[in-house]
Amino acid sequence: MNILSLPIICLFLFCLLPFLVRANSESDKVAFERVNNFRWSEVFMDTGTGNWRDQWFLDGEVGQVANGAEGMKLTAGPEFKNDAHHMVLWTKESFEGDLKIEYDYTRLDAETRCVNILYVQATGSGLGPYSKDIMEWNELRRIPAMRMYFNHMNTYHISYAAFPNNEDTTSYIRARRYKADESGLSGSDLKPDYFPVGLFEMGVPHKITVIKRARELNIRVENSNHVYYCRMANTDAQEILEGRIGLRHMYTRSSLYKNFRVSSLM
Repeated sequence: MNILSLPIICLFLFCLLPFLVRANSESDKVAFERVNNFRWSEVFMDTGTGNWRDQWFLDGEVGQVANGAEGMKLTAGPEFKNDAHHMVLWTKESFEGDLKIEYDYTRLDAETRCVNILYVQATGSGLGPYSKDIMEWNELRRIPAMRMYFNHMNTYHISYAAFPNNEDTTSYIRARRYKADESGLSGSDLKPDYFPVGLFEMGVPHKITVIKRARELNIRVENSNHVYYCRMANTDAQEILEGRIGLRHMYTRSSLYKNFRVSSLM
């Protein structure tokens, strides 16, 4: 090889590097694409530009939902550690079986604490006032404290956009399987946790896709510069088969949602 060509080759590889490192895990990518290529049929769609009350209901009295041309803006209350300032927006519709959930997400806050959460197929424990249909005890969640959910619901929880991704902090993507009336959050973790770099920066649009197939969660998060894959499995708790989908903002958090789609396996 002509030694004069080495700088050209190095420059080519340097330019190619961002495209080579877009995906974090080949095995997680393969697993996601396998289930993504199944035959899915859309059963729910909200652009976010109409009236949110048509298809959703809200837990909490402080958080606000606003629709506009850019989508549906969720803004939790401003007081850190005040449970009344949490919010959860739920689909009125309940969904059965395997699901694919897709939406456009843009972070609007610069908070260094608290998370956004996607609840996948939530039902109540069925004990006492916590009936299986969570809409029936919406009044008990006027203060949407986290414990009301992990103590009395069966659902998958996916938390993300926890911290800014910069030189000081790294965000995470984490999944849980709530076990109603058992042990709170103890033993609810679905492994592994993921620590993406370059995701969930303020003002940057993302496309989030979550596929719940049997006992497994497959996730793809992408923006214009990065594609990130996750795969978590529920190995010991009872399988989640049905329920509503929810968007939780812990206090202080604000985000924009658009083109929220749910599809079921054909």
